[in-house]
Amino acid sequence: MRQADSAQPDRHIKPLARPLSARQSLWLYGSALAVFAPLAPYQPEWLSALASLVLLWRGVLLWRGLALPSRWLLILVMLAGMSGILLHFHTLFGRNPGVALLVLLFALKLLEMRNVRDGFAAVLLGYFLSLSQFFFTQSIGYAVLTLAGVTATTAALVILHHQRQPPARALRLAGVMLLQAVPFMLLLFVLFPRVQGPLWGLPIDAFSGQTGLSDSMAPGSISQLSQSDAIAFRVKFSGEFAAKPPPQTSLYWRGPVLSQFDGRTWKIVQPYVSNGLPYTLSGTPVEYTVTLEPHYKHWLFALELPATIPPDSILASDYELLSKAPVRARQRYEMRSYPGIVAGVDEAPAILRADLQLPPGYNPRARALAAAWRAELGADDVAIMRRMLDYYRRQVFIYTLSPPLLGEDSIDEFLFDSKRGFCEHFSAGFVFMMRAAGIPSRVVTGYQGGEINPVDGTLIVRQSDAHAWAEIWLKGRGWLRVDPTAAIAPTRIEMNLAVALPAGEVRPLMERPAFKWLHQMRYRWDALTNVWNQWVLGYNPQRQRELLSRLGMRSPDWQQMTTMLTVMCGVLLLGFTAWTLRQRQRLDPALAAWNRLSRKLARHGLARRPWEGPYDYAERIAAALPADGSALAAEVQEIAGIYARLRYAERTSAQAAQLLQELKKRIAQLAWRDSHKP
Repeated sequence: MRQADSAQPDRHIKPLARPLSARQSLWLYGSALAVFAPLAPYQPEWLSALASLVLLWRGVLLWRGLALPSRWLLILVMLAGMSGILLHFHTLFGRNPGVALLVLLFALKLLEMRNVRDGFAAVLLGYFLSLSQFFFTQSIGYAVLTLAGVTATTAALVILHHQRQPPARALRLAGVMLLQAVPFMLLLFVLFPRVQGPLWGLPIDAFSGQTGLSDSMAPGSISQLSQSDAIAFRVKFSGEFAAKPPPQTSLYWRGPVLSQFDGRTWKIVQPYVSNGLPYTLSGTPVEYTVTLEPHYKHWLFALELPATIPPDSILASDYELLSKAPVRARQRYEMRSYPGIVAGVDEAPAILRADLQLPPGYNPRARALAAAWRAELGADDVAIMRRMLDYYRRQVFIYTLSPPLLGEDSIDEFLFDSKRGFCEHFSAGFVFMMRAAGIPSRVVTGYQGGEINPVDGTLIVRQSDAHAWAEIWLKGRGWLRVDPTAAIAPTRIEMNLAVALPAGEVRPLMERPAFKWLHQMRYRWDALTNVWNQWVLGYNPQRQRELLSRLGMRSPDWQQMTTMLTVMCGVLLLGFTAWTLRQRQRLDPALAAWNRLSRKLARHGLARRPWEGPYDYAERIAAALPADGSALAAEVQEIAGIYARLRYAERTSAQAAQLLQELKKRIAQLAWRDSHKP
């Protein structure tokens, strides 16, 4: 009777109020590590360190079996963490502070988990944190890490329900549940009305950490950018150039145009908006599609000179394509360009005057040299341009990623003293000399060249392809592109940056000879990433309409898509229901008989618990029976022994059939009298 009294209260404890076992806590701890690890690089360093310390603290408590800290201590830590988040972000609202708060609360929740209800709350927070990883990056690698975190969290959820599940079985069950969700996920992905714009980036509260061209150029700015392997954009050529892209020397991807010079830094000037194309098209067009990575600026990149204007963008008076809104998400647009066409023959006088301006008092030696050339060569602007290029060729100029620092008269020091520089030095020196000689000129920044990926034929333009060149205006000929870098390092234009750098110069990692094998692997990874970007991340309303049109929906709208989504989800649910019923019909006969025993005893409050083995179940029944129930307890023990031998012992087919027959017979003959009631 004493045993019955001790077992009785356990049955009346609500499932959610049951204390967490060490095994359940360990699974929740492991899932927390899997969820937090991918987020750590995107959190403030102090917060990542704090969360790591809290996780370590929880791990030590689990390992040594120590008691959880008091809630007052956790409240103090929470208030300190929230204060730090407020000081760091200056707000508690928005994407970044919101995720930071979630990380803090998730870590602290692990230190107050006492019962199953707390475990479910931690699981829910884990799912939210897994989702929040996509606020920062949507790359394939992080998607795989997120899937691993979701799987671990789902396995922890399984253990909360069935704490004695073996680890492999818990992970398998979590994987099966996630696989069952895949068809619904695909249906929602394909048919749910798409939202135009960067859903993961709303609200945008941090533009930092993005690489790309700036709206200004000072000595060293582009050389620093050229050491980055980050992708700026991808290009897929079509039409005549689908099989063989244009030559490398013609791939000038026009970006910000810099016309204002303050003595050290070149800056953009607010351009006029052109009504249509300000030039006449001629020659052979180049057709291509650009997939531009987000850079949080307004400019778009196109081959000189563009003949089409993408939606929601404009063409400026300096022939620069500008998006009406900052490029905050990956953007795909189709283009057509005509290289080599004449533009700006009738350029506005105000623009020409602006492109002659120089700050007074700077670079006297360069001014004197330009004046001497003008006096010698007269009104021949072309001859002055060639003289400057010859000056670059004949002097010992060195093309380098590590130029020396320049002082107040930066142009003088570069042209006459250091003679070491990168493309921004050569273009800036050239434009200064042209203006000093009375020739309208300006600096154009963008990208030059690119690298064809042999796996998918896509041209990849990286930040290391960032470049600066010059434009001069000649009467009767308009604007003429002049690339001074080609006079110093022609292989930079004809091939790539790594070939043009002198021996011993530090090159980007992937361009070093020792990493050729890694270079080939990167080709394959870039091709896979491009497919991911185009068809998963780039699945916008336009692509959705194209896909659904090919599937037979001529003019899909949200009503049609919602109807189709409802019908298809209903079909899937019916399919899963049929599959479940079929699985129930295939239930193991021994397990079916054992379940009948559980249902038989459930009428008396002694149903088998999901995690109970046969002998544990029999012992619990025996403990719950009164003193005169010893015969029944022995009968149940024998039935449990038969089932255990049938399930786990080695036996022949004939022995298994005999044991099964005996099991069914003993369960059917099991008698329960009212006096046996616990």
